[in-house]
Amino acid sequence: MRLATFSFPHDTTPRLGLVVRDGEVIDARQAFGADAPATLLDLIKSGPDAWRRLADRLGQATPSDLTGATHSGDKIRWHAPIPRPAKNIICLGLNYASHVLETSKPGRQPKVPERPVFFTKAPSAVNGPYDPVRWDRSATEQVDYEVELAIVIGVDGKNIARDRAVRHVFGYTIVNDVSARDVQFAHGQWFKGKSLDGFCPMGPVVVTADAFGDPQNKRLTLRVNGDVRQNASTRDMIFGVDAIIESLSRGMTLEAGDIIATGTPEGVGLGRTPPEYLQNGDVMEAEIEGIGTLRNRIVVA
Repeated sequence: MRLATFSFPHDTTPRLGLVVRDGEVIDARQAFGADAPATLLDLIKSGPDAWRRLADRLGQATPSDLTGATHSGDKIRWHAPIPRPAKNIICLGLNYASHVLETSKPGRQPKVPERPVFFTKAPSAVNGPYDPVRWDRSATEQVDYEVELAIVIGVDGKNIARDRAVRHVFGYTIVNDVSARDVQFAHGQWFKGKSLDGFCPMGPVVVTADAFGDPQNKRLTLRVNGDVRQNASTRDMIFGVDAIIESLSRGMTLEAGDIIATGTPEGVGLGRTPPEYLQNGDVMEAEIEGIGTLRNRIVVA
């Protein structure tokens, strides 16, 4: 399934949508009644049996069943699939060797991490897939982009073995880990520079794990004003999805609805010579094969 969160111009309440042919979106509750989940997070937390039931109902529905419940994607407002996560978004730093190389200080030997490097972004940073990223110039002068595959956890677990890790995944989405580089490095840690308001565009959909296929064989691309800046494959991750879940869950419970961004490849503005940061009006397009494209404009607040 391809799942989204959306609202109408006349009714801004976010609701669960099932994305079908040509970008049309089916309102789950309009189509299947009040017993359908109201939100994507409700669906995730209801467990695998509920996921299968919804998929079966969608597969068995006739066009007449969906009359009045199907909406054109250009007539709705798309929200982040989980507009307000219950916890911080967990992120990986330095998870592509090429990104380690491009961000290493001159004259210093690049060091590929031996273990995953984790940090987080605040839930208040989450932004819609097509909404502007508002740039508060009193906070930062160095705004950068990072396209990342994100894991959405579906089943709680602790001390998860690598060979069982994918059983805990609900699906995958895209995160643009927008970063305030001057804040990131001035503070000596990454949380604040990664967590400014709106600095986490997400979506446009969550693709369930069964429909997504191999997460280690997907193309990631990021364009700025149409110019390709990042172009890589998830096969180049230092730590794959299974290794990330195994490491993160050691002694720490992962919960349904948790979001894990898996790191970015080479091509960020910081890594260019000289560094090239985003400017007012720039349009970022973060695309991952099998999911779609985030399209966000930088707008000075």
